Amino acid sequence: MKLKTLLLALFLVSTASFAQKVKYSKEEIKKMEQYLFNEGFNAPSPKKTSTVILKDGTTVKGFCSKIDTKKGQIFEVSIKDSVTKKPTVLEADNISEMYLFPNEAEKFMKVAKYMGNIRNYQTKKLKNTTTNGRIHFVNQTVSLKNKKDDKEFLMQVINPEFDDIISVYHDPRAKETTGFSVMGSPQLGGGVIKSYYVKKGDKIMWLHKDDFEDNYDFLFGDNAEFMKKYPKNSVEWDYFSFLVYEYTAMNNG
Repeated sequence: MKLKTLLLALFLVSTASFAQKVKYSKEEIKKMEQYLFNEGFNAPSPKKTSTVILKDGTTVKGFCSKIDTKKGQIFEVSIKDSVTKKPTVLEADNISEMYLFPNEAEKFMKVAKYMGNIRNYQTKKLKNTTTNGRIHFVNQTVSLKNKKDDKEFLMQVINPEFDDIISVYHDPRAKETTGFSVMGSPQLGGGVIKSYYVKKGDKIMWLHKDDFEDNYDFLFGDNAEFMKKYPKNSVEWDYFSFLVYEYTAMNNG
């Protein structure tokens, strides 16, 4: 009897889970696959004026001649004064935020990469790769890959237009899903970034695609309307930037 009751309970749970799954149209899926985050850059332009704001409120402007990193994250920035040419070395711990411009060589490499994957034509905007706009970095205390001791790093915000609830930061060491190509032709499939650093409230974490489902309720579960429209058994990691955008829009009315 107990076994029958248990089997019935499991059947009801699985039926309920299946019932709430949403099937999206091709047009909806195409929309959700659009990559809405900004491009992540790892190298600054030494020819354009950068702006660094220290924790004490001091603003330093000049050419970013060098950045030093550990595990891909910035821990030291060298700024050369635009007038005196005198270099100043600033530790990430003392910087509140900064604005840099992307390196032209890195932009060129990203354009080549964009053109080498057919999937990009449908999901990404080339102008994000060739942007001349400033890149925003903020100081965050984070555990790299959720394994290291907490430490302050300067992290690039890649959703600055919709980061008021969930902030997403570029992971310089992120890998991408693989695709395939034939005889040197542009790659088919793949190219989806596998990880980001994500902050909601006071919690910041390294979010990998394999852990997306486990953290779905934390990220979006406080909006019942959103969860009904985009239940976690109906969406994929590929839609992450859209989901953050849509969640933010729904919360803001």
